[in-house]
Amino acid sequence: MSGDLTADRMLAAYAQGVFPMAQSASAPQLYWFEPALRGILPVGGVHVSRSMQRFLRHCDWRATIDRDFTGVVAGCADREETWINAPLFALYQDLFHMGYAHSLEVYAGKELIGGMFGLTLGGAFFAESMFSRRSNASKTALIWMSSHLSRCGFTLWDTQYPNPHLTSMGGQTIPRLEYRRRLAAALRMRADITSQDLPDVQALLQEITHTS
Repeated sequence: MSGDLTADRMLAAYAQGVFPMAQSASAPQLYWFEPALRGILPVGGVHVSRSMQRFLRHCDWRATIDRDFTGVVAGCADREETWINAPLFALYQDLFHMGYAHSLEVYAGKELIGGMFGLTLGGAFFAESMFSRRSNASKTALIWMSSHLSRCGFTLWDTQYPNPHLTSMGGQTIPRLEYRRRLAAALRMRADITSQDLPDVQALLQEITHTS
């Protein structure tokens, strides 16, 4: 990819099912990707194990939307190997200010201990990355996000590539053509990730146990 990637061009690519990544944080070049097999998560239906339910029952964490977008992206990039380089980080910031990129933060007290971020178009949420500084923080972020996307009217939760962690929480793998069909339908929907407040962890747990 040439170095003239803009936020608008990036949005147009996501609407076609294509996304950019770098080979490493130090590599300046970005490349386009469109997996033959796509990972998705069920909106409002991630699997929550009994042990995770027990954990949440005694948890006092809280979650917010868009309170610290930069901190979440930095947390996701803070690892030995990352595909988030400086140009991509800047593009995510541009998309956040345009209202297309969003973050979910998980706090223990005032400490940011985990979270995830992604892009939204229509009724599609394109999850980019997540991080955890405490055990179960990223799982808790996924559970909160699943509930939140459902309440806000989203129909597609794209995770780009499938992996064992996402599979254990209900993640599915679908072929490219099926993904494009679901994406086209989601883009015709209207959803707003900022339209609803996040429940506290106990209300989230009640919602999980009621729907499971």
